[in-house]
Amino acid sequence: MSLPQKKVIAPSLLSADFGHMADSAVIAKEGGAEYLHFDVMDGAFVPPITFGPQMVSALRPVTDQFFDIHLMIEHPERQIESFAKAGANGVTVHVEACTHLQRVLQQIREAGMKAGVAFNPHSSVDALEWVLDTADLVLVMTVNPGYGGQKFLPLMLHKIAEVRDIVSKAPHDIHIEVDGGITPETAAKCAMQGATAFVAGTSVYGNPKGASEGIAALKGALHER
Repeated sequence: MSLPQKKVIAPSLLSADFGHMADSAVIAKEGGAEYLHFDVMDGAFVPPITFGPQMVSALRPVTDQFFDIHLMIEHPERQIESFAKAGANGVTVHVEACTHLQRVLQQIREAGMKAGVAFNPHSSVDALEWVLDTADLVLVMTVNPGYGGQKFLPLMLHKIAEVRDIVSKAPHDIHIEVDGGITPETAAKCAMQGATAFVAGTSVYGNPKGASEGIAALKGALHER
């Protein structure tokens, strides 16, 4: 197994203008972002409430990007089919929210999507050893989930490297995704430890020169122009 050669940028709609989501999706596509990241929050697993399958369905006709769904919700297994029908390409669930993690990842795959598993900053990644055959992506949270605009937690660089060592044993390629405080500087540091997918909200949609410039800066830092 080797890590995917192509690094991907995943602008997070959590930081976009909620009144102009379709425009935000198009801008990300035109700027060269391969993924579009949906932070789905239920007000229980994390305090905020954001959006659900209806947002995915509404934006699906707008762009052909990979729709990267991050479920920060309790009982994620209840929502898999809804997101598949809405047009999601990949769904990531939190290890902390899944009593039967392998079963949920298999459910995601059977629904025709890529399956991801996320780990909060405090969580051990030991469980990853037991789902390598069903995981397509591992998301290392580099901030505590729930809110955009937080500062990157440097200790997570060690966790990214730990995940890299574990996924090297997998029978297939697995993306290592990072989410939280991702800027050109922190993205480059994460890439050095093995990260291959980069969720960026504030540094893309909050870039004073525009989202396209934010994406270009990230790609430049990753040498992926």
